[in-house]
Amino acid sequence: MVTNPEQHDLIQTVTADVAIIGGGMVGMTLAVALADAGIAVALVDAQAAPERTATSYDGRSSAIAFGSQQVLAGIGVWPGMAAEAQPILDIRVSDGDARGRTSRLFLHYDHRDLAGGDADAPPFGHIIENQVIRRALLDRLAALPTARHLAPARIAGLARTAGGVRVALSPNPTGVTEIAATLAIGADGQGSPVRALAGIRVTDWSYPQTGIVCTVAHEKPHHGVAHEHFLPSGPFAMLPMVPDQEGRNRSSIVWTERRAPARTMMALDADAFAAEIEHRFGDSLGRLRPVGGRWAYPLRLLHAERYADDRLALVGDAAHAIHPIAGQGLNLGLRDVAALAEALVDARRLGLDIGAADVLERYERWRRFDTLVLMAVTDGLNRLFSNDLLPLRLARDLGLAAVNRLPSLKRVLMRHAMGTAGELPRLVRGEPL
Repeated sequence: MVTNPEQHDLIQTVTADVAIIGGGMVGMTLAVALADAGIAVALVDAQAAPERTATSYDGRSSAIAFGSQQVLAGIGVWPGMAAEAQPILDIRVSDGDARGRTSRLFLHYDHRDLAGGDADAPPFGHIIENQVIRRALLDRLAALPTARHLAPARIAGLARTAGGVRVALSPNPTGVTEIAATLAIGADGQGSPVRALAGIRVTDWSYPQTGIVCTVAHEKPHHGVAHEHFLPSGPFAMLPMVPDQEGRNRSSIVWTERRAPARTMMALDADAFAAEIEHRFGDSLGRLRPVGGRWAYPLRLLHAERYADDRLALVGDAAHAIHPIAGQGLNLGLRDVAALAEALVDARRLGLDIGAADVLERYERWRRFDTLVLMAVTDGLNRLFSNDLLPLRLARDLGLAAVNRLPSLKRVLMRHAMGTAGELPRLVRGEPL
């Protein structure tokens, strides 16, 4: 259990098994998973809870693959968000050109195809607003006696020895200035201070693209269909959401655009912005109009040279960041959570040191291959589809049509989309940790 702070010459120390630095969705999920298994956790979060759950903080929605939903269910978080989660029943992948024309050849995934046509087959995943996910995680975290949430607080230093770690915190309202733990985990995003303090280098480059995110209301129902429409500037995704409180049909847009045009799009008024969306997506959902705010994010690829070091592990965007094509970024981080939690819990049950090198090496070996494959796939798809060269466009269209006619290959790809392919941790398989 996390002990109360002890004051030593103005240094107030919290003692825990694990110190997690970073209170985003990945960091909170890991904190819940470990605390639910009886491991004492101190979570350091730079933002206070009200800021994390405000609509103005993050207007994005996330695609939670079926395997990730299993993780959230296994640690008791899913019931807090299930009512606001829209199932993805079908995925439609199509190609377009610079004039807004869509190819007649496309790739269609139906969730029933993995269960012999059973209408009760599980969906590919769910689309959930990030603020809903954060709220459910915070509620679950608050209910766990083996977790302490230190917020707002920031890391000021990291000292690692053969026996443990000490995490120095900058002054914060909790009064705690230090955490003494067996292991430190960096879940603090792409610019990870933990990674920098550990001296872990990264492979890193920026895409010449910006991700534009917003929510739109539309006249016709989406029927649970997620659209991934490839355009010369990058992929344009229309992701189904639950209706709002007024009963309006809604979808989340993740629109990849080149940097200069993206700045222009962000400056448009609502009507002109809606017209640009309709030009790219078409009128299959009727008239569209933005609701709420719009956000723009620079896109980059990042990969840490290692995910584990002495008494230290990295998860989520601190270890890797990928292109948002196919919406796999958060799912990659949640698989990190499931694998690391399993490695630590197994070590604890065997009476081993959870911060030992061999325990952390198991986690790194487990996650590295999956991450590198997904990075290569997403980067390759973005490069292949983000152009308007006629020969490549024809080859892409024929490739999509060919895959659409190969049921066995489609099933393999659908399992990857659901996050249920490869060597899976227990939580992803729907088994207890």
